[in-house]
Amino acid sequence: MTPALLRLSRSVHTPFVPSANLELVRSIYAAWERGDFSSAEWAHPDIEFVMADGPSPSASTGLSGMAAEFRNFAGPWEGYGVIADEYREVDENCVLVLVHWIGRGKTSGLSLAEVPNRGANAFYLTDATVTRLVAYWDRERALADLGLSPGGDAADPSG
Repeated sequence: MTPALLRLSRSVHTPFVPSANLELVRSIYAAWERGDFSSAEWAHPDIEFVMADGPSPSASTGLSGMAAEFRNFAGPWEGYGVIADEYREVDENCVLVLVHWIGRGKTSGLSLAEVPNRGANAFYLTDATVTRLVAYWDRERALADLGLSPGGDAADPSG
């Protein structure tokens, strides 16, 4: 069998098996989608947290820095939540999650459902721990930063 046919044969007959990194990121989103942002057991104590774009780009290091950045981001929203639209394994150390947010502005009353909001979060993992998390307001920028196309291969098309 030629190498090309062997690759095709394996891809046709081998079921998708999610990596441990993908499963970890999915477990994080299982909690987040329930509105539970209380656990950071998945994060390295010296995690680098980056808000790559949006109204207040920033970066912090450590669990307390990440928590403070998250409070700054989510604080103005009532009923804030994040929903995973798609998971993509970029490589063995990076999982990209395409997301949208829900919530209503505490002051403005504006619902996030009323405005375009398609972002992404890039999780960088080492030894089953997230060492870097990059949050993007602009999904297209995340895809470009990672060298991916909007229609690129998904980690699991069924989500």
